[in-house]
Amino acid sequence: MEKLKVATAQFENKSGDKAYNLGQINDLAAKAAADGAQAIAFHECSVTGYTFARHLSKEQMLDLAEFIPDGPSIQRLTAIAREHNIAILAGLFEKDAAGKLYKAYVCVDKNGLVAKYRKLHPFINPHLTPGDEYVVFDLLGWKCGILICYDNNVIENVRATALLGADIIFMPHVTMCTPSSRPGAGFVDPALWHNREADPTSLRLEFDGLKGRGWLMKWLPARAYDNGIYVVFSNPIGMDDDQLKNGCSMVLDPFGDIVAECRQLGDGFAIATLTPEKLQQAGGYRYRKARRPELYRDVIGQQHTSEQKVVWLDNK
Repeated sequence: MEKLKVATAQFENKSGDKAYNLGQINDLAAKAAADGAQAIAFHECSVTGYTFARHLSKEQMLDLAEFIPDGPSIQRLTAIAREHNIAILAGLFEKDAAGKLYKAYVCVDKNGLVAKYRKLHPFINPHLTPGDEYVVFDLLGWKCGILICYDNNVIENVRATALLGADIIFMPHVTMCTPSSRPGAGFVDPALWHNREADPTSLRLEFDGLKGRGWLMKWLPARAYDNGIYVVFSNPIGMDDDQLKNGCSMVLDPFGDIVAECRQLGDGFAIATLTPEKLQQAGGYRYRKARRPELYRDVIGQQHTSEQKVVWLDNK
């Protein structure tokens, strides 16, 4: 394995406006490639928009969703990857021939689709079907996995993907700045975003506090450290429907350290150089080798009925 330069991006998407969102993806991919990035990752539903989908009927969702890999957005992403010679990871709603709907995330390069993943724990629209498998794929000599947003809250998903061989897990999100039962959580006033040029300080205090980055730092480094993997976290910034999101797209190494992060109050990206040596230097590599599955195989694998609740969505 050679060193790999990966960019993670953030931008303010427009709900349902694929042409605009793909234009932003093109611009950021071009700039990242010019800066030496070999791959760039965007947030969950970066092609379609996300939060507005909670209001859509099944018919509207089917109009918004696309077939993969034959839909126009995958074709456009492939063209962007080819033009700039960079692998692109981005998200959209998917439909299949039977009319089922999924939350999908794809990796494409200049030759087309490299990998597709379906979110295991979707919730933004009741007509979405959960995915039923992990995905590990080759990208420029590295083994990569994908887990979308809520999937990363169930720590077994991260461990399973790592055990399947992933060196890097791409973690696209639309998260933070929503109410929760945890202390300090809540919405951030959109007025702060619209006044960010005159008063960036007040916005940064909200974005970096427990409503945003402070909460992220409670768990995201642990996912990288415990499993000895690189984590590529991507998140939008700005308004997503009626909710303000705070970006903070970042790359963490297997020690759980942040090696690149978007800190601007606007569209942008950050690039990190991933080195293979860290994968075996980190504690997570040793701890995985020290596991004793006979102690907990039956505990972790026992019958369980999944129950998923999202506080801010239930309150709408």
